[in-house]
Amino acid sequence: MRLGILSDIHDNIWALGTALGLLKDCDALLCLGDICSPFTMVSIGEGFEGPIHVVWGNNDGDRLHAAHSVERLGRVTFHGELGELELGGQRVAITHWPDIGQALARGGTYDLVCHGHNHRRSVASFERTTLLNPGEVMGRFGERSVAEYDTSTRAANLLLF
Repeated sequence: MRLGILSDIHDNIWALGTALGLLKDCDALLCLGDICSPFTMVSIGEGFEGPIHVVWGNNDGDRLHAAHSVERLGRVTFHGELGELELGGQRVAITHWPDIGQALARGGTYDLVCHGHNHRRSVASFERTTLLNPGEVMGRFGERSVAEYDTSTRAANLLLF
């Protein structure tokens, strides 16, 4: 199973369109927060055809309307601050927060832990757990990126655009 992972969109719907194009062949999408506005959530929901899992970030203000804006699609799941998933035979945790992500990765319960928030892409290993930050869609630091993770090979790829 191929997972598409993105974070820190901050309403940059133009960059989001490119990001979703890069991830279009993935089986599921993990969105790690800082979507910001409901219209951006609509762009995500309409721009990706598979299941979408979302955790909230510190800049997601209108969470209720963001959730309602894609309810009709029936394939977007909001997990609050922490999502614990079983995808492609792997235990996956998603959060916006790096400190929580690090703690979960060090705990060894999950195969994959994903976080965002700091806009810095990275991949690290903690024994059996991969810790992944896809970077930012927004482009605040000049290089936008998303990530793919293959559950069958446990390979993580950062995609810059």
